[in-house]
This record gives sequence, structure tokens and C-alpha cells, in this order.
Amino acid sequence: MILQKMPSNKINSKLIIKAALLVGFISFNFSNAQEIIEDEVPQVQKTKDTLVNKTRIKADGVAAVVGDFIILESDLDREIAQLQAQGADLKDLTRCELFGSLLENKLYAHQAIQDSVIVNELFIKSRTEQQIQGILAQTKGDMEGLLEFYKKDSEQALRDEMYEINKNGYLAQEMQSKVIGDIEVTPEEVRTFFNDIPKDERPIFGTELKLAQIVIIPEVTEDAKQAVIDQLNDFKRDIEENGSSFVTKAIFYSEDGSKSDGGKLPTMNRKQPRMVKEFRDAVFNMQEGEISEPFETDFGYHIVFLEKVRGQEYDVRHILLRPKLSQEAIKKANDEIKEVRAKIMDGSLTFAQAAREFSDEKETKFEGGQLTNPTTQDFNFELTRMEPELYSQIQDLKDGEISEVLQDEDRVNTIKFKILTVTDRIDDHEADFAKDYLKIKNLALQDKQVKAVAKWQKETIIDTYIKINGEYRDCDFQSNWLKK
Repeated sequence: MILQKMPSNKINSKLIIKAALLVGFISFNFSNAQEIIEDEVPQVQKTKDTLVNKTRIKADGVAAVVGDFIILESDLDREIAQLQAQGADLKDLTRCELFGSLLENKLYAHQAIQDSVIVNELFIKSRTEQQIQGILAQTKGDMEGLLEFYKKDSEQALRDEMYEINKNGYLAQEMQSKVIGDIEVTPEEVRTFFNDIPKDERPIFGTELKLAQIVIIPEVTEDAKQAVIDQLNDFKRDIEENGSSFVTKAIFYSEDGSKSDGGKLPTMNRKQPRMVKEFRDAVFNMQEGEISEPFETDFGYHIVFLEKVRGQEYDVRHILLRPKLSQEAIKKANDEIKEVRAKIMDGSLTFAQAAREFSDEKETKFEGGQLTNPTTQDFNFELTRMEPELYSQIQDLKDGEISEVLQDEDRVNTIKFKILTVTDRIDDHEADFAKDYLKIKNLALQDKQVKAVAKWQKETIIDTYIKINGEYRDCDFQSNWLKK
């Protein structure tokens, strides 16, 4: 997880930086490991207030040892290059702070091994392959450049190294989750946290909007549904009777993002099912080597090939087809939402009444179309943190004004039509305990997590072999890495 940065009026800025470094860095680094790394790695100089200096050139060496892990100079340089390639703002990070984050990462991984945390080997292998293929796709297949950057003489050596990086990141994440996973805050703790913030340091929350929308989705005909069912049955028959390749058909015909990998999906586990119920029901009732009958989910129609079963784990591929929308259905949906908008504009219906009566979006219609912020789980959207696409749709709307009809899409629907309105606006304001309780609760939780991590680190560092070399012994670490 990445701890949320508080809006400025520094609740206190050092707490936020500490939160990001102590708790957020591990998952950020692991989840973004597939990003492209620039060929030229900027060189750095030893300093406590500058992260990068391009004039410094230093031979690679061991910067630190944490338990069974070592950190090389090049590890830190690579992290800097990778963060820069991702567009991260490094001006508030020093080299020592980033080095401290690497130490924490290794400490988590080392302790995870001591605690016998189980590694999902198949997940790590799959992720490694996805990363390599993703980088190659964006670099036009430049494997030689990739090998040169990692200083490897073969693809297998590169895969082995990336596998180890991913495995250690996985261990670190799992260990971090063990440390903070069960932490909660009570209402009284939230109140105490808020009351302990000096009045002149309370955060200023930016302008917030409450938004509502009405969505009309074109109707798929029964003929269109039957057409994709028939096509999937043809695929199944051709594979089973004529020996055609499931992988090839997935690559050519599937309408899912997994098509480039022959329809291969992440390994499914009975104990941790992540797919929708219809998909799970189909897979967990199949035999190894079997191809399912076509079945429907919210995403369309599928057939699934169960490649391998290993206890509770299932390796699957699938082909997804979506029924085609007719121009008549698209026009009908567009006309319908225009009529709904007209009724709201002439006062025949309020926006909320129209949403309840006409909207096809079940998540919002019974709330009068009110959108829920997925981050805060309330109805408020902070203007400066709104998703760019949503912001572009409402940025010119005045309070109570109805947008023009917009065409949109999502993971389930290739075309949908909607209208939006701003139902309320809350201007910039100092944090108020009653109005901003959920945000303050989140900050209190982050604070408690940071303290738990600091306590865990303090105790674990004492019991772990740690050696810091060279210039890094001069760093002013927040944790006692030097065991002074």
C-alpha cells in the first residue's frame, strides 16, 4: 500500500515523508518493476541534500549487508534511474533516504524468510515473464539493450535475476502486510489524533465536489449473443476435433488483454479466488485438459482451457468474445438519454428521480446517481485528485448544471452514454472533525501504521546482522541501521 499524502498545511510534512518511506516504498517498487528503465543511469554523489549528480563515477561495490542480503552501489543507482523513468518527483528525496528504503526492503525480505513466509513460485515466474515481455514490447524487442543494462550475458541469466528481485519484493510485501495488516483505529483514537494536531498545522483539504450521473447502456440483442456463443462453440470443436491451437485462437480472436499471451490468466487458487463467480464456477468444475462450454459473465462470453491442476492451483487460458452492438441499439440508447436530459431540463424530473427511474448503472441508480469515491468510500471528490478523465468531463460544469450527453466505455461496456451533474461543492477548508472524519481516520490509521513499522524495525534491526559500508555510514538514518 502507499500511504496517502496529506494536503498541505503540513499536518506535518515529516510524518508524510516518513510514512511514504517506511510503509509505501516496498509496494511501489514491487508493483512498478515492469516499467522501462532508461539506458543511461545517472551517476550520483555523496550528499545529504541531493539525490543525483551526473559527474560522479564510482566502481560498483557492496554498500550494505542485511541478514542474508547485500545491497550494491548499482542497486541504488538502478532504483534512481527507474524512479526517474516513471516520472517520479525526486526533489524531496535524498540519496540517504532512498538507501534507507532499500535497507528496509531487505530487512522485510530477510525476516519473511526467517518467519517461513511461503512464496507463490508460479506467480513470481508469471510476473517475471510479463515484465520482460512488457519491456520488450515497449522497446521494440531490444533484448540486447536489456541484457546490457542488467549486465547479463543471456536471457536466462536476466530471468533469474528478475525472478530474484520479484521474489524478494514479494517476500517484503508479505512481511509488511503481517506487520500492519491487522492494525485498525477506534473512533476515540481518531479523535485523539486530530486533537493532538496543533491548530496551525491542521491540513487544508482542497475543493471537493459531489457528482451524480445517469448511464444508458445500449441493449445487446439475443441474436448477437447467440452469434458469439456459436463462434466459441466452433473454436471448441475445431480444437477438440481437428487439433487446432487454443493459444493461437486466443491471440487472433480474444477480446481480452490476455490475448497477447495466448489467453493465459494468473494462476487461480481455490483458497484465494479472484475471478468473478461465474468464471470460478466454470474452472473449479472442470478436469485438467478440458475446454469449457461457452458461459457468460459481465465481461462477455468465454470458453476456458484448464491446462494444469496442482492441488488448489489452476492454470487456465480463456477466449473472451463480446456480442456486437447494432447501430440501431446504439441510436436507441443515445435517443433515450437525450429524452431523459430533456425531462430534467424542463423540470419534469429531478436528476435523482431520473437516475432511479432510467439509469442502467446499478451501482449508482438507487443513490440518485451519486458517485462514490473509490479511495475514500464517501461521495466527495477532491478536485485536485480526481481521475483526469472524470475531471475533463465535469471541469466546466457549474453547480446544478447538466452536462451534454457523453459517450464513454468501461471494462464491461464498449459503448455507454451518460450525463453528469455537480450536486454539491465544498470549497477549500481547514480539516473539520465532523465533516472530514473519513479522511482524518485514514490519516490516523497511517500514523498508527508508521509507528507500528518503526517499532517492528527497531526490534528487528537489533536481532539482525547489518553492516553499512563507506559513505553511507555518514547518513542520518531515521532507523538505527548503524546500531549506535
